[in-house]
Amino acid sequence: MTEQTITLHPGNVALADWRRVYLGAPIALDDTCRPAVEAATRTIDAIIAKGKPVYGINTGFGKLASVRIEAGDLATLQRNIVLSHAAGVGEPLPVPVVRLVMALKLASLAQGASGVRWETIQHLLACLGKGLVPVVPGQGSVGASGDLAPLAHMTAALMGVGEFFVEGARVPADKALADAGLTPLVLGPKEGLALLNGTQVSTALALAGLFEAERVFQAALVTGALATDAAKGSDGPFDERIQRLRRHRGQAATAAALRALMAGSAIRASHLANDDRVQDPYCLRCQPQVMGACLDLLRKAADFLATEANGVSDNPLVFPEAGEVISGGNFHAEPVAFAADMIAMALCEIGSLAERRIAMLVDPALSGLPAFLTPKPGLNSGFMIPQVTAAALVSENKQRAYPASVDSIPTSANQEDHVSMATHGARRLIPMAQNAAAVIGIELLAAAQGCDFHAPMRSSEPLEKARALLRARVPHLADDRHFAPDIAAATDLVRSGALAAAVGAALPAVTEHEP
Repeated sequence: MTEQTITLHPGNVALADWRRVYLGAPIALDDTCRPAVEAATRTIDAIIAKGKPVYGINTGFGKLASVRIEAGDLATLQRNIVLSHAAGVGEPLPVPVVRLVMALKLASLAQGASGVRWETIQHLLACLGKGLVPVVPGQGSVGASGDLAPLAHMTAALMGVGEFFVEGARVPADKALADAGLTPLVLGPKEGLALLNGTQVSTALALAGLFEAERVFQAALVTGALATDAAKGSDGPFDERIQRLRRHRGQAATAAALRALMAGSAIRASHLANDDRVQDPYCLRCQPQVMGACLDLLRKAADFLATEANGVSDNPLVFPEAGEVISGGNFHAEPVAFAADMIAMALCEIGSLAERRIAMLVDPALSGLPAFLTPKPGLNSGFMIPQVTAAALVSENKQRAYPASVDSIPTSANQEDHVSMATHGARRLIPMAQNAAAVIGIELLAAAQGCDFHAPMRSSEPLEKARALLRARVPHLADDRHFAPDIAAATDLVRSGALAAAVGAALPAVTEHEP
């Protein structure tokens, strides 16, 4: 079935649509924005005709803003800024992220505040439509004055310089454009700066991290509930009355989801009476509090990023109604840096709590289950080392979670003297989400194995659906076997969203909620 085309309405695109773009949906542009774009272009033309010096149009850039550029050199000026700024290093950004960068840039330019020509917008849209995705090195932006280096690589490819990814292969940009029936973009006045200035790379990376984190969060609710049943833990801490007294929305939503996931569990019913345990460990009992706080944090990050994705972060900005071009600082990605730090902290805590549940399940003194969840401990090591793997991943995420937003280093001869570091703060999120997803995948395996020991008692209907989904791919661990494929299969269920979808219960959303 063909993916539905997402029509971008500049300044009014929902997070759900940005997610569909990230996942590969075709893109169209609402062309009712064309009059605003053309009005801004006429404003630029009028300024050039008057000969008045305006930053980015007929001056140098950054520290060189005081250097006046003659009319005959304006096209060269724009080409030069792109080529000189294409100074990124490192591995290329993932194709889905760069597609999202292109779509974000398209929606920004189309708001008519950047002074680019309509044909330039159409060229960017055509590259997206033809499946041409620029090869963009991932390192080289400090998240202020725009994501200059990575956006320069994107723009250079549109001009026929550099490379595109075409159906997974790296192709010289001029050849890829020619093969697609497109001519290289020739920049008009201000267009190079408009394409380079902006937070689209850091925003795309942060959005990608948010989308991945949402799936990890929802899967962790499922595995947390399953682990609670495996350990014969209590659902009392999820009681609605407890959450009501604390008043946090995320906590209440998380507890409601946990109650729904465990409702009707025969395992839970089996120890409602005559259980001499008074309280469960925090990793079970405090799930609403910890996961609820993560939910609130992710939702706040989502609100930040929804606003940023619909804004204009170019500089200078064109105001056709007044015939003015005004320099400002919308390119500074501090909001994105804060959002990325929020997502990083949430991912860290989701994985950390899950790892503690894994450690509890493999310890017979805490869980009452066989040591390391194997029927023959000693002869078999069971889940001994998967727990170590989870611990390693959690520790790695802790090291990566140091806030990027508190760092700054001056650039451009101290003209750009405070920067956000949003880009690498956001770039770490996908690897962090992958780590957290693997931890949740290990918990899924351990919790399902723990519940196996309670047979013939069954868990709730939603959790049995989760177990069945896993068991269709990974059998019960009776004796030691090659463990890595089991972890990979379980992790895929987390990252794909299949685990959260399988339970048939309403799980709190991060990106679609009432602010």
